[in-house]
Amino acid sequence: MKKRPKTISIVGLVVVVVVAFVIWLSVSASMGPGPYDSFAQCLRNKNVVFYGTFWCPHCQAQKELFGKSARYLPYVECSLPSGQDQTPICEQKGIKGYPTWEFTNPETQTSSRLAGEVGLQRLSEESGCALLQGT
Repeated sequence: MKKRPKTISIVGLVVVVVVAFVIWLSVSASMGPGPYDSFAQCLRNKNVVFYGTFWCPHCQAQKELFGKSARYLPYVECSLPSGQDQTPICEQKGIKGYPTWEFTNPETQTSSRLAGEVGLQRLSEESGCALLQGT
């Protein structure tokens, strides 16, 4: 009879260790570098702005192109929490649709915009940021 509690304890310990290991793996995988970290950071450094809303499926698709690197995107949320109105910054900027990408040239003080989902290659061309995956 004394063997049974010891066996249960060992099995319980093994289960706890396995669960902890699986949690550790999933957390470390999500914290690692994304495929386009350098590219997304370059967009931010070049004052490119990505205007979108939390409820917009095209904005979500745009973010998904970047994978984990989306955390570095120069994203501005245009929707109020109610989803009914626009934030003051987006109203001031005259943002009419989502997603909208704005590219500003500091030398000429001019800006241009692309509306809708934009491919990574086109973002690279418009921004001057090198599209290097995995850096």
